Amino acid sequence: MVIEVQIIKEELQFEESLKQKLEFICEFSKVTPVFINGSIRKIDKTNLSYVEPHRVIVKNITLLVFNYSNDVYINNLSKKIKLSELEEYLKNI
Repeated sequence: MVIEVQIIKEELQFEESLKQKLEFICEFSKVTPVFINGSIRKIDKTNLSYVEPHRVIVKNITLLVFNYSNDVYINNLSKKIKLSELEEYLKNI
């Protein structure tokens, strides 16, 4: 018996105020960001889902952000800083 697993991907849009804050911080820090929308991945016929964070790429560093959160994750989910600390972080890289 072969069970086919189907993964459904739904793209998420950046919360507008979050994107504006990030754009402002990047502009003030004199860096150019690349924004990539996150997504929700669901396994069909189950209650399993995964929220893929939005990605902001700055100076070859990937920042991970979630809508409605004040945390910014650097490269992966193990290192985080507050959104209010992002400007200082960007100036020091």
